[in-house]
Amino acid sequence: MRSGFVAVVGRPNVGKSTLVNSLVGRKVSITAASPQTTRNTVRGVVTLPPRGDPQFQVVLVDTPGLHKPRNVLGERLNALVYGTLADADAVVFLVDAAGPIGPGDRLIAARLNEASASVIVAVNKTDVASRAQVAAQLDAAGQWGFEAYVPTSALRGVGLDVLMDEVCGRLPEGPLYFPPEAVTDQPDGVLAGEIVREKYLARLREELPYSLAVIVREMEQRPSGALYVDAVVVVERSSQKGIVIGKGGEMLRSVGSEARTELESIFGVPIYLDLTVKVERDWQRKAQLVDRILKSEV
Repeated sequence: MRSGFVAVVGRPNVGKSTLVNSLVGRKVSITAASPQTTRNTVRGVVTLPPRGDPQFQVVLVDTPGLHKPRNVLGERLNALVYGTLADADAVVFLVDAAGPIGPGDRLIAARLNEASASVIVAVNKTDVASRAQVAAQLDAAGQWGFEAYVPTSALRGVGLDVLMDEVCGRLPEGPLYFPPEAVTDQPDGVLAGEIVREKYLARLREELPYSLAVIVREMEQRPSGALYVDAVVVVERSSQKGIVIGKGGEMLRSVGSEARTELESIFGVPIYLDLTVKVERDWQRKAQLVDRILKSEV
């Protein structure tokens, strides 16, 4: 059989996590409009065919968006991406079909030209771009000389079969890294914390999304069958603590309710979600705190 690790890379907000979720067929990585939504490498597993003897296993590695770092957290996220590229058997490089190719895209392309892995460019978000825009992006990206170019809409599922065929055709012979039924290697606690963070990202604007982390301290199955989840929301300043709690606790209750509903649909059991809020001052700018919080989210 053929198998391998496929890095999914691109600038922030080009649809990397949406693509991984769509290819896997289940939510394994959170999505939001805020940059730095993905803070760790998240692996989604696709085994083909889904029934019978596996012929291909694609381990998709969702990565943080490459960007110009402004603090220690940004530096750590870029380092995660570069480390993933070094280990990848193939790369899917996402470019936004509706926006101009910029310095960030060119920086990634230059990095990939130095790598040994096969590169497939996915011109994504074709559902919000005109045919002329898609054609222009394909032409511009074609100057990089990579192996394949596929127009896609990860949100609408357009072009994904073609993309997966291109990926599978470039995998080396290899073992079955995960059981055929597996869809991710992400621990349940990490996914639960990320779902909570996603609900906050949908509600918050400006700088606060960068300053927020969620750590699940405990997950325990109760005798009743319900799953108890103890999670702490970490912010950088006392003023932010008030924002994430909200007036009279309204924000905390709203986020908890929405996250609990989604977690119940994922895990298939009643969820008791215990959310608290903690201040770790300027954690993004302190290497020791960044490492501790990111390791807690892994």
